[in-house]
Amino acid sequence: MTKNLKNKIIDSLEDIKAVDPVAIDVKKISSLTDFMVIASGTSNRHIAAMSERVLEGLKENNISGIKIEGQGGDDWLLVDAGDVIVHLMSFDAREFYDLESLWDPEL
Repeated sequence: MTKNLKNKIIDSLEDIKAVDPVAIDVKKISSLTDFMVIASGTSNRHIAAMSERVLEGLKENNISGIKIEGQGGDDWLLVDAGDVIVHLMSFDAREFYDLESLWDPEL
């Protein structure tokens, strides 16, 4: 189910033209979640629209207990769906925090 959920989130982000969405399997290095999905938006409005699309998809799949952090902020929204955590970031925030290098053991 988790892998399927991760794939649906990636598909919904691609549909709304998220920039460079990636999924990182963190099961072996984190007890918090199974996957981290990271994507960039072209503007604050785009990041907000991406989060709305992700939330709609989660609700359609009957995922409950969803938490959102960073609403009203400028450059980073986090959607916590339990088994999948989604980071929606501006280009600058994504480059600065470099979550891919932090969480991906392959890099």
